Amino acid sequence: MGRIFEVRKSSMFARYDRMAKQFSRVGKEIAIAVKKGGPEPDTNPMLRRVMQNAKSFNMPKDRIEAAIKNAMGKDTSNYDEVLYEGYAPYGIALLVVTATDNTTRTVANVRSHFNKGGGTPGNSGSVSFLFKHLGMFKLKPEGLNMDELELELIDFGLEEVGEDSEGNIIIRCGFTDFGNMQKALEEKGITIISSELEWIPANTIEVSEEQSEEVFKLIERLEGDDDVQHVFHNMA
Repeated sequence: MGRIFEVRKSSMFARYDRMAKQFSRVGKEIAIAVKKGGPEPDTNPMLRRVMQNAKSFNMPKDRIEAAIKNAMGKDTSNYDEVLYEGYAPYGIALLVVTATDNTTRTVANVRSHFNKGGGTPGNSGSVSFLFKHLGMFKLKPEGLNMDELELELIDFGLEEVGEDSEGNIIIRCGFTDFGNMQKALEEKGITIISSELEWIPANTIEVSEEQSEEVFKLIERLEGDDDVQHVFHNMA
């Protein structure tokens, strides 16, 4: 009985840690969005995107509003998005997206994670050429036909359309077309569940199960850093 309790308690704390990390990530994204486009979501598409994502994993409305208010404060931290590049073991390319108010701290931490995790930090441009920078939108499938949707959105930069494991529609567009695609979806009354800017590998590398575990240890190490928002890789 004691063991079951310990497992449940451990699982509960793991979920809490994931939720806390998500809320912290969104808080930084809100700060960046407000800094770039102001506090009104109606006139700030970046802020609308972040708020949609926050709602998709049940971040309370008052937490979202508090984050916007904090982002407008004089004493709030100014976060910048910085991309770091490098290789994990077995030649797996990694892109590390950070939101930081202290690049000196962040670059030192990221380099440390790479070195301690058996990887190699790289210079700007050393890895990013292996990926495509795309916008991703997850849409509610009700009332949508994928063939018709493809025809409607191709003029707004649509590159891919498909479904995820839960039956939601996933569309991708070029990075520079993200704003136009978001506007087109909103004007057509299509419900956006969430949206992200992703780095998709042009090609993937096959590794063994044991090797992948080693790579994931480094990825988990990076994702556990407070300044890290996302980690993308080209492992198959």
